[in-house]
Amino acid sequence: MRSQKYAMLKQQLAVAAQFEDYKEAAKLRDSLRFEDAAKYRDELKILAPHSLLKCSSDATTLDESAKKQGIRVQVRSVYIESRSQPLKGQFFFAYRIRITNSSQRPVQLLKRHWIVTDGNGRTENIWGVGVVGEQPVIFPKTGFEYSSACPLSTPNGRMEGDFEMKHIDKAGSSTFNVAFAPFSLSILGDDNDVLL
Repeated sequence: MRSQKYAMLKQQLAVAAQFEDYKEAAKLRDSLRFEDAAKYRDELKILAPHSLLKCSSDATTLDESAKKQGIRVQVRSVYIESRSQPLKGQFFFAYRIRITNSSQRPVQLLKRHWIVTDGNGRTENIWGVGVVGEQPVIFPKTGFEYSSACPLSTPNGRMEGDFEMKHIDKAGSSTFNVAFAPFSLSILGDDNDVLL
């Protein structure tokens, strides 16, 4: 049914262009884009279950020493159409991360580990020192926010991973990992595509 409608819209667009009815052609073009998006959404749900993830995540790591909430990591991703070139297989996503220290002790973010999976199931592990060139210290009841970006060769994918941190109020403190929940990278986005 959808393929018949799509074919009909394409024919109508060709006719409108031939007769230089640009207003009608623009309306038909927009209808085709909507059909394309619906088609991609349906295909993604079948082919890539992770596309059902939201473009956001929110996870809190327990502070084991105090048995209380520790470090909260909130993430939101958004598709950046202006930096993408879909015909060349280049899809650009930005994401914003908010890290909140809900514990009673100051922490420092030392390293990051990202696991990026594209729509074809190819996975890339990315390790690095700090984030955006910093190893921020996050004091109790405060937070740190930053934005970054991720290019993909597919219109959808997912990211997950963790930060390596340590308490800095006592010499010789061991490091610990703060995981953040998986989130989607999707050209379809969520209903509320606003960065944190």
